[in-house]
Amino acid sequence: MIRINMFSSAESVPGQGVGSAYRELINLLKSHFAKTMDIRINKLSRSDISHYHTIDFWFYLSTFLPGRGRKIGYVHFLPETLDGSILLHWPVKNIFYWYVMAFYKRMDHLVVVNPTFIDKLVALGVKRENVTYIPNFVTKEQFYPLPVVQQASLREKYGFDQKAYIILGVGQIQERKGVFDFIELAKANPQWSFVWVGGFSFGSITAGYEELKKVVENPPTNLSFPGIVDRKIINEYYNLADVFLLPSFAELFPMSALEAFSAGTPTILRDLELYQAIITGYYLPAADLPAMQSALTRIAKDSTLKTELSKEALAASKRYSADNVAKIWDEFYHKQVQKEG
Repeated sequence: MIRINMFSSAESVPGQGVGSAYRELINLLKSHFAKTMDIRINKLSRSDISHYHTIDFWFYLSTFLPGRGRKIGYVHFLPETLDGSILLHWPVKNIFYWYVMAFYKRMDHLVVVNPTFIDKLVALGVKRENVTYIPNFVTKEQFYPLPVVQQASLREKYGFDQKAYIILGVGQIQERKGVFDFIELAKANPQWSFVWVGGFSFGSITAGYEELKKVVENPPTNLSFPGIVDRKIINEYYNLADVFLLPSFAELFPMSALEAFSAGTPTILRDLELYQAIITGYYLPAADLPAMQSALTRIAKDSTLKTELSKEALAASKRYSADNVAKIWDEFYHKQVQKEG
């Protein structure tokens, strides 16, 4: 049995994709490999593998202790991807960015959720052979399409008209997520209903906090901010929506897009190079605000396109299914143990 110590504080701040990815992986391993993997959370007991999901300073210190086994780092972000998420000023910003890479370089091996980050890590001094790509995933037990009748009852539950055209956004409320564009679309289209599920996970250091907070507290009549909702009910929002729109400027492998795919929700994403390597063909790309307006209008007027995008979303969810990704993790962990031995 492989002894794996998981180190994470991802769930201490609600509403983060990192926390969602961490919880999905823990549930996956415990359900698929209960007899072959001994999973422990934030323990310093001797292990074959220490898997670090977040870069807490005490986690960094723990890497110098004996009995860590093979040290695996999960790369959910690079210094450049933090721009537009949190406000850090020099010299704090430089020190923190240095620390991020120091943490990653303490690892024996890194796992990225998007293959395009391999070259960027290599450019920052990480050996290519020490980086592996393993995609994110979500489980069908939590995110799945609901019957049309149930979708109608959800609209009634949340106060939406049955004929409303509902555009859903999910993620932290911050500049990087493209929330300002989402707000502008709502203002430009009072005939549609817009919903952004998420909150200020990083509080006042969130990029764009003051301006965004004003809108959240006094939004246009067709825009609602229900805040951070429990993962047990967020599937309801994906199902009551006609379209999922993520206008984010920078992502690795957005959990919210996978959740929307799994629910069969037609999806529009900003046309980022990062997506093209992993989920191209499963969503409608939009380069900028006018393109998003055009894409939303097309779906609103074309029921055939909406149906096709729903089918593509479900196809993507099969590609990134829990069972497929479970096999990849099983092989990866066994190879790492062999290297340690």
